[in-house]
Amino acid sequence: MNEILTLNNGVQMPALGLGVFQSSPADTVAAVEAALRTGYRHIDTAAAYFNERQVGEGIRSSGVDRDEVFIETKVFISQYGYDETLHAFDVAARKLGVEQINLLILHQPAPWVFDTTIAAYRALETLLADGKVRAIGVSNFTPAHLDRLFENTTVVPAVNQIELHPYYRQRANEQADTDHGIITQAWSPIGGITFYPGFNDNAVQSPLSDPVIGAIAEAHGKTNAQVMIRWHLQQGRSAIPKSVRPERIAENFDVFEFSLTDAELASIDALDQGVRGGPDPDAVRPPERIFTIPEE
Repeated sequence: MNEILTLNNGVQMPALGLGVFQSSPADTVAAVEAALRTGYRHIDTAAAYFNERQVGEGIRSSGVDRDEVFIETKVFISQYGYDETLHAFDVAARKLGVEQINLLILHQPAPWVFDTTIAAYRALETLLADGKVRAIGVSNFTPAHLDRLFENTTVVPAVNQIELHPYYRQRANEQADTDHGIITQAWSPIGGITFYPGFNDNAVQSPLSDPVIGAIAEAHGKTNAQVMIRWHLQQGRSAIPKSVRPERIAENFDVFEFSLTDAELASIDALDQGVRGGPDPDAVRPPERIFTIPEE
């Protein structure tokens, strides 16, 4: 049974979800269907993943009632601006085949055009007030970005989705989230970013092969990935591991019948290398990477 987190507006969100970053359209339908039949009730996608339509197809083909599934998606930078973000909701909802989205978040802070980011977030506030989304949030926001957001908006984000795994602990970022009542959601929760193609192709080690995590996994009869997911959940975070393999999807969900000790949690925390694997949220994104999101 999935653990449930209560967001700062009272909405309940399954703590563990399926991520579909870099899942091809063909793989996404089957992965979502497999996840929902396994017991997942939270699916995380994004306009920039180009698979929202397939997420919707997977939900419908699973036989699980729409009302039981927590759908999370993200507005991309090229969709920022007040009217533009209102339209981005329409596009996402149409692709997903739903009338209401459970959680809609901004994909990046884009600090070099933060006025546009603010306008986009104000559009999220309107969508929330109109009942088109149940909760709103942000992704890859640092404490400084959050402070700038708070100065110009009214609704505190329910979620901040950030890179967080044993090799990149992000304590200050998570503490800032907690101080404001924001749930921290880990993308790359088992350290996939340390070896994703195109990001860190030359990585010599990842948390999936770490001996400290391996010893803990052996003690519990679990895998390294299961230990890391349990670590997130016990520390109050949401985690969205990605896989397209049914057996791995099921394995990642088999994390609710064991607990890590305080000492084990601390030993995983101590693995922090302080090195970001994904893009720096303060870096200006190259124009060629601010692509247009298709309407259909």
